[in-house]
Amino acid sequence: MNVYRSINFINQSSCKGLAVLIDPDNLPSKVEFDDMLQQINKNDVDFIFVGGSLTVKNNFNDTIKYIKAKTTIPVVIFPGSIDQLSPHADALLFLSLISGRNPELLIGNQVITAPKIRAMDLEAISTGYLLISGGSLTTANYMSNTLPIPNNKPEIAMATAIAGEMLGLKCMYMDAGSGADHPISEEIIQKVKQNTSTPLIIGGGIKNSQQAEKAWIAGADIVVIGTAFEKNKNILLEISKRKKTLSVQA
Repeated sequence: MNVYRSINFINQSSCKGLAVLIDPDNLPSKVEFDDMLQQINKNDVDFIFVGGSLTVKNNFNDTIKYIKAKTTIPVVIFPGSIDQLSPHADALLFLSLISGRNPELLIGNQVITAPKIRAMDLEAISTGYLLISGGSLTTANYMSNTLPIPNNKPEIAMATAIAGEMLGLKCMYMDAGSGADHPISEEIIQKVKQNTSTPLIIGGGIKNSQQAEKAWIAGADIVVIGTAFEKNKNILLEISKRKKTLSVQA
């Protein structure tokens, strides 16, 4: 399975992509988790991202193995730390936090994990990670020890994404952070999309189908739903419907 090829196909076509983010630290009971995975399987979800900004429970590998046993949807690691690796995943977003100036998250942690990822024969998708202000301090902001790009400064986000593309990064992931007060502005999404050619992933603060639709229309290739789905499993059906409608219209 080549996950990047699937991501890039969405970017190159008129399709819209949908990913669900599962945080191993926030798993519900087994019955509820099985129900979540059933909802994912029943709706038009393209990818399952697994990861979190704070690793407390030692269940990362087991979580991925369990998900893989319950679905055929590609499972992609969205790492929040160097410990979030598993040979059972289909791919890993090899993140570089290009919006910040923390050397460990720009290249330091990547140097530590690269040999391990190579040994696992895990598909690594080089991804420029941009934290965008979602209105309040998120775990991602705090743990990364970086300032997010202001949500009303599209030129900064654009220039950062262009630089990431020139450095050879294959994807851009703009994130307002888990549980953000509000999602990334349409203006920022549009500005970045118009000035780069890499697939654009948007996550953080998306609480309903209308916000997901606005992100897609602005230029997001893949919209990521996390906290909203944890709180309300039914939200996935409505977002999936919007995705299908937009893909047909395009």
